[in-house]
Amino acid sequence: MGVDSSELIVPFVGAIQASFSVLITIIFGVVAAQCNLLSTNAAKEVSKLCVRMFLPALLIYKIGSNLHQDTGVRYIPILIWSISYTLLSVLVGRTLTRIFKLPAWVTPAIAFNNTTSLPLLLIQSLKQTQILDAILIGGESAADAMDRAESYFLINAMVSNSLTFALGPRLLKPGDEDAPDNEDEVEESESESEEGEEGENGDIERGPDGLINEHTSLLPRRIVHPTNRVEKKGYLKSRNWYNSLPPWAQGTLDVAWQFANAPIMGALFGAIIGLIPSLHRLFFSPSNEGGYLNAWLTTSIKNIGDLFASTQIIVVGVKLSQSMLRMKRGEDSGNVSKGSLALVTLFRFIIWPLISIPLIWAIASKTELLNGDPMLWFSMMLMPTGPPAMILVALTDVTGAPEAMKMTIAKFLTISYAITPMICFTVVGALKATEAAIDK
Repeated sequence: MGVDSSELIVPFVGAIQASFSVLITIIFGVVAAQCNLLSTNAAKEVSKLCVRMFLPALLIYKIGSNLHQDTGVRYIPILIWSISYTLLSVLVGRTLTRIFKLPAWVTPAIAFNNTTSLPLLLIQSLKQTQILDAILIGGESAADAMDRAESYFLINAMVSNSLTFALGPRLLKPGDEDAPDNEDEVEESESESEEGEEGENGDIERGPDGLINEHTSLLPRRIVHPTNRVEKKGYLKSRNWYNSLPPWAQGTLDVAWQFANAPIMGALFGAIIGLIPSLHRLFFSPSNEGGYLNAWLTTSIKNIGDLFASTQIIVVGVKLSQSMLRMKRGEDSGNVSKGSLALVTLFRFIIWPLISIPLIWAIASKTELLNGDPMLWFSMMLMPTGPPAMILVALTDVTGAPEAMKMTIAKFLTISYAITPMICFTVVGALKATEAAIDK
């Protein structure tokens, strides 16, 4: 009995440490906001930078380096599992929201969990605690196994982000991290494009007031003008072609366009690099073995991608700081109903682990549907678990939601991330289930 207790305590303590590392990183974001090191507007721009640049770079590197022609098949179960549990969560969320007459934001809170920054930081922390050494394949290093686990979570993140961007606007009005903040930005970008065609002389394209500012293009006007002209002509032709299509074709294109986002483009590019041997060698082999891009281009992509996890979590802290400041000033910050909080917490931290851990254990130990990689089993058990995605804040920002709703969601996310250490129970359960599947 004592042996069993010690075997349980070690991974349990390690999981708590990993969870608290995420929470402390959030606190760093709060401190940065409180010390005026990062404003709310700047945090919103950094969040977009994470989605549009850091995450695609991370997907390119992790997927490209771990994906080979002979290992590509191992990612198929993740794709199926990610799509299945996300769509099931959407269905359950909509059903429960209607039955209990809950606010509209409860549906995406149930449907979309944090599949990117939180799992990546969790894996990095688990790497330091060495509690996953028991499920390593014989002969491999812990670093290689953790890199493979990160690639599994990133595939899941690609699917989750794609479905979030496609379905999220329908669940909580149009809008996402990649959408313009408001219509003024669209009009501003169009006016700047038109102004780029005006004037004939001068080396630098100036702003609307004739002065050089942060929006001024650094390219010579003779380069900017043809570029803007081609861009506008292409836009007009595309718009006319789109308007000439029948309604059903326009609807199909609208749905397809929702999936054309930076993360999925990065994942596809990484998959292409990984599956084509010549490209894989060019990007990831040592320089003396044909990897001519490895030392400079691949390293640069890796460095940018490594910024994603911690930066995104810090942004969470900044946004939560804004909510706490409004609460301190006594402003209307909305009301988080106990029923909504209990339902989302129950579904995300208890129900899904109770489903995913036994299900993946049964598939891994009793069938041949999954390959013999214990790290794959462990990762799939954890994928549906965790707090709601921070995309909820972005959705409310761009949909013109009432300020009370924004503050309600901010307070709700504050509580959700405060109880994130609850995930340690899932980590311990998944670890023990994976060890049991290995013994089978």
